[in-house]
Amino acid sequence: MITPPVDATTTSAWAALTAHRAAFTPDLRGWFAADPQRAGRLSHGVGDLHVDLSKNLVTDETLEILVRLAHEVDLEGRIAAMLAGEHINVTENRAVLHTALRRPASANPRLVVDGQDVDADVQAELAKVFAFAERVRSGEWTGVTGAPIRTVVNIGIGGSDLGPVMAYEALKPYAADHVELRFVSNIDPTDVAETLRDLDPTTTLFIVASKTFGTLETLTNARLARQWMWTGLVAAGAIEDTDDARSAAVAKHFVAVSTALDKVAAFGIDPQNAFGFWDWVGGRYSLDSAIGTSLAVAIGPDGFRDLLAGMHSVDEHLRTVPFERNVPVLMGLLNVWYVNFLGAHTHAVLPYAQYLHRFAAYLQQLTMESNGKSVRWDGTPVTTDTGEVFWGEPGTNGQHAFYQLIHQGTRLVPADFIAVATPAHPLVDQAAPGAPDVHELFLANFFAQTKALAFGKTADEVRAEGTAEEIVPARVFGGNRPTTSIMAPALTPAVLGQLIALYEHITFVQGIVWGIDSFDQWGVELGKVLANQIAPAVAGDAAALDAQDPSTRGLIEYYLAHRRRR
Repeated sequence: MITPPVDATTTSAWAALTAHRAAFTPDLRGWFAADPQRAGRLSHGVGDLHVDLSKNLVTDETLEILVRLAHEVDLEGRIAAMLAGEHINVTENRAVLHTALRRPASANPRLVVDGQDVDADVQAELAKVFAFAERVRSGEWTGVTGAPIRTVVNIGIGGSDLGPVMAYEALKPYAADHVELRFVSNIDPTDVAETLRDLDPTTTLFIVASKTFGTLETLTNARLARQWMWTGLVAAGAIEDTDDARSAAVAKHFVAVSTALDKVAAFGIDPQNAFGFWDWVGGRYSLDSAIGTSLAVAIGPDGFRDLLAGMHSVDEHLRTVPFERNVPVLMGLLNVWYVNFLGAHTHAVLPYAQYLHRFAAYLQQLTMESNGKSVRWDGTPVTTDTGEVFWGEPGTNGQHAFYQLIHQGTRLVPADFIAVATPAHPLVDQAAPGAPDVHELFLANFFAQTKALAFGKTADEVRAEGTAEEIVPARVFGGNRPTTSIMAPALTPAVLGQLIALYEHITFVQGIVWGIDSFDQWGVELGKVLANQIAPAVAGDAAALDAQDPSTRGLIEYYLAHRRRR
């Protein structure tokens, strides 16, 4: 029998928050003026991250009630249950153990779940991944011609793509120069065609990442890649055009991340070259599993271990630090405050670090696939709004695009600003007056934006600049736009791991308050099922076409009338 969640709306803390909200008037200018210690008191460390929560729309009373809410929904118990391997993913009857993927080899006591020594299993698979990564990096692993691998193409979708590509882009300064990573995810044939267009099949290795080895998009792209490889190798005279030669080529140029070894073998990949993970690893939480094999090739085993260590440091912070100073707990509770009491519908993530340009896209799956739910984990309807639309772009690009709405629009958009103190490329603009350090100029924008959003600009301040009265309203900034500032010494593998784990646990905290299962994703299934049913109609089957609704039928008919025949 499934134990129902605590209904947050029935708690005394929720009632207190409702009353608090009724009398609540945001006043960041006034709060900072009255309390010189506000910034210091509301700034916290987690791993290498410095997190300033002081520009959020909260008072000490707000935070005290939010922390009380966390206790009243038994967040402590749910954290302990997750870390112990209890089956908190109730709709799939699974443990949720992505945190076990980054436990150190020396962890004690050992984590045993459902009779399995999880620590031993994880370390064994990591060792296998790392050995493979070293063979590729060293040149020991070669293609059919004996040439070393120069390009690794990761074929996956969802968590099998978003995590690896985000992390590779973020950690390019740590990546090997002699092995490039590329990624294919979209079933649009343009994706695979453009990715492979300028590659040499003799020096290209494919990693096909699909737990079940049955994902439509991934297997379609894998077959296209295999066809491209065969065609290229035959044309180059590297192999003969025979089944045996083709099979030998697949064995040298394809590996898999999957647990479906029979399907892996049927594709032509040697099961010895398949790296596995477990059903307690959700796709969007899987970067630190064998799904990160491509990343391990790029940054090496030592870099990957640093990533895992960074993640683990945040796991330990979540487990051990009191909620009053627990950064993922506080950030998750702030999101609940904004969604359920201040009416926020979206959340912006704005990295002032170009290498994090795919971070917001990664968080979209993590947060919205996890918390985009309308039933609680016991199957009953939710009693509150859940989830936010996560989005964002790197600064300063966003300043010239959507910041206008955040500053002066009618929507409340909480925003997380992320920056590092030391850039990978410390450049100086020698031609500019004073030869400024460009990273300092960049960070000046980071600091200025959070200041402007918090404190705004009054009508009197605008008038004092000599602005014509009829223009004054257009130049007023209301302020009281909430932001969290996250800074780190540099964007290292450990720091990236800390950022990833931080947002994983923020998402988890919100899910517990809302009483939902943040670890299933049934909402992605229906469209995939219908796509398979509709495919015959798209191919021209008259009976299948007639079975469609009028809108779908009309769209397919338009396609059939306008497509270019192969």
